[in-house]
Amino acid sequence: MNILIGSALICGMAVWLLLQLPNAEWRRASMVASVQMLKFMLPRMVAALLGAGFFAELLPENQVETMFGDAAGMTGLLLATAMGPLTPGGPFVSFAIAAAALKTGASPVAALAYVTSWSLFSLTKILAYELPLMGRHEVIARFAVSWPVPLVVAAVGMLFY
Repeated sequence: MNILIGSALICGMAVWLLLQLPNAEWRRASMVASVQMLKFMLPRMVAALLGAGFFAELLPENQVETMFGDAAGMTGLLLATAMGPLTPGGPFVSFAIAAAALKTGASPVAALAYVTSWSLFSLTKILAYELPLMGRHEVIARFAVSWPVPLVVAAVGMLFY
């Protein structure tokens, strides 16, 4: 039900924003860009969701719950945080893995730590983009400043779960 409400709100906001554009040419260009984005994203989303469902069925529930469940405590959070950067691929991979882990018994807080860690410290992103474009010093400085963020997010998440 929450997905339906959220989707309705997003659609309503999109229509409102579309109507705020100053003329029909801009509206048409917006619709063309939206359809192109949909064509690009839809197959990836379907593949990721199917993959997450299959992956969730393959994960051993007892091990996931032991390693990342509520009883795992700080060890589970640290392990989830450490696994984030090691996950190759983009958001469709990492979010699919987090969804599969949630389905098989991981705590929501561990999933928050994992996704936040992946978002900040993905090795593929660091090696492919950050180091070549920003340089070693800046990457080290960014890491030094942001390393505790996944654990802070997990701590705040504990207030909600």
